[in-house]
Amino acid sequence: MTVHKDFSRPAATLVEALGAQAPATLHEAMGKKGAMGHPIKPLYPGMRLRGPALTVSCGPTDNLMIHIAVALAKPGDVLVVDFKGMTDAGPWGDILTASAVARGLGGLVIDGCVRDAAAIRDMGFPVFCRGTNMKGTNKTDAKGDVNTTIVCGGVIVSAGDIVVADDDGVVVVPRDLAADTLEKALAREAAEEQYRHKLEAGETTIELLNLKPYLDAVGLAL
Repeated sequence: MTVHKDFSRPAATLVEALGAQAPATLHEAMGKKGAMGHPIKPLYPGMRLRGPALTVSCGPTDNLMIHIAVALAKPGDVLVVDFKGMTDAGPWGDILTASAVARGLGGLVIDGCVRDAAAIRDMGFPVFCRGTNMKGTNKTDAKGDVNTTIVCGGVIVSAGDIVVADDDGVVVVPRDLAADTLEKALAREAAEEQYRHKLEAGETTIELLNLKPYLDAVGLAL
């Protein structure tokens, strides 16, 4: 067991600026990296989160390390849990959610399931997971890690990396790439705004994205 009780968090202004970007835009800005796999989705449509990752590795039958992590969390932290993809139980439910809300956590991302879904929705706490399962887990096994480097949803996540999520899924921006990623995301956003103006003026995506050479290659004329 390794438990680092604290970690260096990125500047709140940087987290806020990245959180204002769509996860898909950040993914593209990083060269199509950082996106968690398809199974990790919002518990309910419309959920959004952003914040520094507080990482947990535990499971697949015990959630004691999650309780430890919540107790160590600071306001705005996003709990990112490697629960080994286990879907036969829900290690997170309404009681942990109530604790997380009281402590001001920014949300949960877990490579596993949760339970008490309706209560979580009613508390307004954003959760991204593989799905739901009503079965509980043990709380006795201190095998696991807190604030170490983990893999969640197929993405390497270190404590202090910035997590952003919406209906499209979850993206992780490594802390040392955050400023550069923000710059590239803003540039991409500006370029896409110009695309919209040109599309409204009548251009096609074939013209806009210079796709004609690919059509010429297969002898397709439009």
